[in-house]
Amino acid sequence: MKSTVEHLSPTRVRINVEVPFDELKPNFDAAYRKIAKQVRIPGFRPGKAPARVIESRIGRAPILDEVVNEAIPAKYMEAITSGEVRTLGQPEIEVTKIEDGEQLAFTAEVDVRPDITLPAFGELSVSVDDLELTDDEVTEQLDELRARFGTLTGANRPAENGDFVSIDLSATVDGEEVEEAKTTGLSYEIGSGELVEGIDEALIGASEGETKQFTTKLVAGEHAGKDAEVSVTVQSVKVRELPEPDDEFAQLASEFDTIDELRDDLRQRLTRVKRMQQGVQARDKILDALLDTTEVPLPEKVVESEIEVRQHDAVHAFDHDDEKFNEFLTEQGKTREEFDADVRTEAEKAVKTQLVLDQIAETEQVSVNDAELTERIIYQAQRFGVSPDEYVQRAQQSGQLGAIFADVRRGKALASVVHQATVTDASGETLDLVELFGPAPQPAAAQAADGADVTDATDVTDAADESAEEPASSNS
Repeated sequence: MKSTVEHLSPTRVRINVEVPFDELKPNFDAAYRKIAKQVRIPGFRPGKAPARVIESRIGRAPILDEVVNEAIPAKYMEAITSGEVRTLGQPEIEVTKIEDGEQLAFTAEVDVRPDITLPAFGELSVSVDDLELTDDEVTEQLDELRARFGTLTGANRPAENGDFVSIDLSATVDGEEVEEAKTTGLSYEIGSGELVEGIDEALIGASEGETKQFTTKLVAGEHAGKDAEVSVTVQSVKVRELPEPDDEFAQLASEFDTIDELRDDLRQRLTRVKRMQQGVQARDKILDALLDTTEVPLPEKVVESEIEVRQHDAVHAFDHDDEKFNEFLTEQGKTREEFDADVRTEAEKAVKTQLVLDQIAETEQVSVNDAELTERIIYQAQRFGVSPDEYVQRAQQSGQLGAIFADVRRGKALASVVHQATVTDASGETLDLVELFGPAPQPAAAQAADGADVTDATDVTDAADESAEEPASSNS
């Protein structure tokens, strides 16, 4: 087989392949065996008719079609492997010549990973917010803990913000009752914002047994986006009484003997949370700095595929009704053109992020071990509320196991960059990245030399799900 690679652009190539018929003998043998099982020829058992009899019966053309269809994918893979072509997406294949007995020729146009010049990671520098924790924030956490141990008692007065009410709800759209909006005995905290817009204003000041009406726009269901007339009846009004924040409460709600010890523990927990928020901010800013300083020609077909996936997902929530979706955008103060422009920007960033992190993974020799892959599978399974086994089965059926592996690898690639960058807070203090993220992940070569597993860098690698989103259209 002879193959050449023609570069059409920094992100696209045409692969020209010529295959002599001598190399296609195994494909012809397989084609004869397959067709022999499909056709019935008098005098021969199924699958036993010789090649010359099959050809005389059905002609040469169907056999050639079968050979070409079977040979091209394998020869294409052989060509990109021998040419070290780093492909993206599916190829556009055109058969250019079939000379029976002589030669099969075809071309394959496909997007490829561009050559990327990476910046010096040690020169990346970002600033994050100071770690600030006030007494009010600690008190707020303490109050939330007290609320868990609170008791509800009858208010014997009109409802106020923060009260708990038991309500009956019904709604109509254009005079017709909305069945899915009808409920009785629903417990609701006024001001929580967990129900439809306008209900808090209707409930405040309402007494037990009183019915209020208001108009709101439904956000889900068959009538999503339509105005509904809602009727709400208050069955009871209760107020939550909180226990006193004293030593007795500390002993009830925690392992501590005093309220001061409980406050100190809450302060430490909040400090850890804010430290993690600092880390997330640092990670996101370093990724943005990395993308801003790296020139990446984008494969247009990969970008277009990513745009199509994102647009499809957006309209899917409206039963693929473009008119309903456009109405929703109008209500949000956005035109379809603005939405499409935003989607393109997001898609381009997602594709660029993938390409840059893949290049870093190769440069830094990033590998992924079984434990890290399992950890990500468990994390994703928990997000979707399924068992790890079920998640793996779904991923296998949809061909996404490779994408999960790539996702973990890109996250570790970002972790390696974060550990080489400089991060300061708003006060100018340099942050300890090991304290924020743990030890830096080892490159594959160092791992092999040490005989150790790659260091876990979960705090940073989770960026792959949030900041370094995997383009849905890429497959390599």
